[in-house]
Amino acid sequence: MPKPNILLITTDQQHFEALGVHDPKLKTPNLDRLCREGSRFDRAYCPSPVCTPSRASIITGQYPSHHGAWTIGVKLPEDVPTVGEALIEAGYSTALIGKAHFQPLASTAESPSIEAQPTLRDLDFWRGFNQTWYGFEHVELARNHADESHVGQHYAIWLEEHGLTDWKEYFQPLPGDSAAKAPKMAARYGYCRDERSWQLPQELHYTHWTGERSLAYLDAQADSDRPFFLWSSFHDPHPLYGQRTVGLDV
Repeated sequence: MPKPNILLITTDQQHFEALGVHDPKLKTPNLDRLCREGSRFDRAYCPSPVCTPSRASIITGQYPSHHGAWTIGVKLPEDVPTVGEALIEAGYSTALIGKAHFQPLASTAESPSIEAQPTLRDLDFWRGFNQTWYGFEHVELARNHADESHVGQHYAIWLEEHGLTDWKEYFQPLPGDSAAKAPKMAARYGYCRDERSWQLPQELHYTHWTGERSLAYLDAQADSDRPFFLWSSFHDPHPLYGQRTVGLDV
């Protein structure tokens, strides 16, 4: 009997009522179709109300108190067994496309993080990143939400490939950067997060990127003899405390 392919699609911190099937004012047609054709649970509980511990629990099968990443800013140890590693041993190809956030934004000697600056914006590093990471043989990552300064990684590479060579101007500057280092951003927004909308073209939003790259991975697996496990990890609708972003349905 052939082994089944596994496609895991997640959104980030989405309340179970934030679906068109629950509230007709919301437009989530693709998620609604998954609800109609599959199962929808309104009494399911995540292991933590914080994203990093919950995400780490998904791939480890452990509570945050056991896998170690008990809150944001605490790294998931890289020696914790993951479902991806078990699936590789079972003959699967494994991939993660989208948001990871297994590691903190502050890298220290005691707890080094590749999801921290300046590594996030070191695009040559990400172009050459080909190691198995937390059980994923193939990764394409984006750490930021909306116009946060945490932008970079494979998403920024994709932006450049799609002609947005000045992508940094559409995102907040790194802490300590002056207006002189991002003149277009300063002129357009004045670095003010209130009373404005994000000018990044919708087709270049990271939701579109995650979907496009996930489909590309699935297409590449069509001729493979190995079954696959793909986690498409979408960033939205992660609350941003008043920050405005482009709302796209997964």
